[in-house]
Amino acid sequence: MPARMSGEDAMNPVLAVGSVAFDTIKNPFGEATRVVGGSATYFSLAASFFTEVRLVAVVGEDFAERGGHVFAGRPIDLGGLQTVPGETFRWKGEYGFDLNARETIYTKLNVFEDFRPVIPQTYRSSPFVFLGNIHPRLQLEVLEQVQGPRLVAADTMNYWIEGTPDELREVLKRIDILIINDSEARELSRQSNLVKAARVIRSLGPCTVVIKRGENGVLMTCAGEGEFFAAPAMPLEEVFDPTGAGDTFAGGFVGSLAASNIIDEAALARAIIYGSTLASFTVEDFSVDRLLRLTKEEVRERFRYFKRLTHFEEA
Repeated sequence: MPARMSGEDAMNPVLAVGSVAFDTIKNPFGEATRVVGGSATYFSLAASFFTEVRLVAVVGEDFAERGGHVFAGRPIDLGGLQTVPGETFRWKGEYGFDLNARETIYTKLNVFEDFRPVIPQTYRSSPFVFLGNIHPRLQLEVLEQVQGPRLVAADTMNYWIEGTPDELREVLKRIDILIINDSEARELSRQSNLVKAARVIRSLGPCTVVIKRGENGVLMTCAGEGEFFAAPAMPLEEVFDPTGAGDTFAGGFVGSLAASNIIDEAALARAIIYGSTLASFTVEDFSVDRLLRLTKEEVRERFRYFKRLTHFEEA
C-alpha cells in the first residue's frame, strides 16, 4: 500500500490533544452505559494504525478500572495522559432512527473542566500535531508549547464558533488543516454553499479544509491546481452507532499523512480515503469496540474496496 500501517517503523509521531471520556449512548438498536469515548480516544486509536501517537488528555481516578485497557498494546504513548482526583468527563446522548441527528441528554465535564494541556518536553518537537475539539484558548496554549511542527490539524464545533469567535480565528491563522462538519463550515463561513464556505475558511488561515458530510462523504479543498477533492461515504448495510466517527476519520486522515514521506495532493486524497475507511468500521458497534477488534488487514482490504468503488476508466 502507498502508506505504511506500522507503528513500529513510522518516523512521524502525532501529538494528539483532546478529551477522553465515558459515554452513555442509546439508540433504537440498543444502549451502552459508561463506555469509553472522547475525541482524543477515537483519534488516537485510528491514527495508531499508521504511526506512534502521543496522547495529551486528562482523566479521573475512575478511568483506570473501566478504561485502562483501551490503549494497551498499541503505539500510543500515555506520558501526557494526566490522572487527577475526581471523575472522568461524561456524556450521554440518544439517537433516533435518523442516526445523523442526536440529542445530548447531559454533559458532565468533571475533571475536564479544569484541564490545562501540559505538553511533555519529549512531545514538543512532534512533527505532526492534532488539536482536538477543545476550547480554542487551550488549542492556542498547545501551539505555544510545540516547536516547529511540520503540520498542524485542528477540529472545532458550533459551540466555539458561536461563543469564542475571536480566539478561534487566532487558531485558524496558525494551523495547516481544519477538519469540521458541514453545518460547522456553513456557520463559520456564513455561506450555505459548501464550495464557497471552504474557500472562505481557507482565507482565514488553513491551507487545507476538510468538510465531513456524514453519509454524503467528504469534501476537501487545498492549495494546488486540483483545489477540490470529493469522496463518497462507504456504503454500509449496518450502521450501529455513529458516535466518534468524525474523530476516527480525523485520526485515520492525520495518521495516514504522518506515514507519508511527501504531503501533496495525492497524499491528502489518500488520507481522505483512509479516514473514511477507519470511520466506516467505528459505526459498526458501540463505543470503540470495533476499533479494538480491528486488524490492519481488514483496514487494507476495505481501503482496496473503497478504491475499486470510486475508480472508473475513461471511455
